[in-house]
Amino acid sequence: MLQHMASRYPETGTITKVGEIMTERLETINFLNTAQEAALKMADKNVSSLAVIDDDGKAAGIVTERDLVRRVCTKNTHSSMITIQNIISVPVKTVSPDTAIDEAADIMVRNKLRHLIVADENNAPIGIVSATDIVGFIRENNVAKTQVSKEILEALEREGRYY
Repeated sequence: MLQHMASRYPETGTITKVGEIMTERLETINFLNTAQEAALKMADKNVSSLAVIDDDGKAAGIVTERDLVRRVCTKNTHSSMITIQNIISVPVKTVSPDTAIDEAADIMVRNKLRHLIVADENNAPIGIVSATDIVGFIRENNVAKTQVSKEILEALEREGRYY
């Protein structure tokens, strides 16, 4: 795990939290919706992933463009015949808004993920953070770049580019 150095502001020593950089506009879908409905919602909302929510409003998984390509398009099946429960990525990895961004980056790299659902103490989703969000924040804010593990930064960039 990183040493929580990547997200420190050099001037103040404070640690940047996921809640400060997450996207609060979280698009969701239910297990029983179809892959076609997911693809249409992603296109309509201009997002690359949807949080899958159970009947209690808790994060149960995530469906991404990558899931649609690999689990629907390559199978030559009708997207209107496949439900989300058959294509979601589970178990979902969640972090709290108080998680340091370097810890979130470490979770992404270790698990080969591009997105993490940000959930409250009841596991209800309140946002999403992507590898692109973290890399962009580090680059834009010049946050202790010399202290950021070069390997972690490169791995996040690769995840965002290739996965």
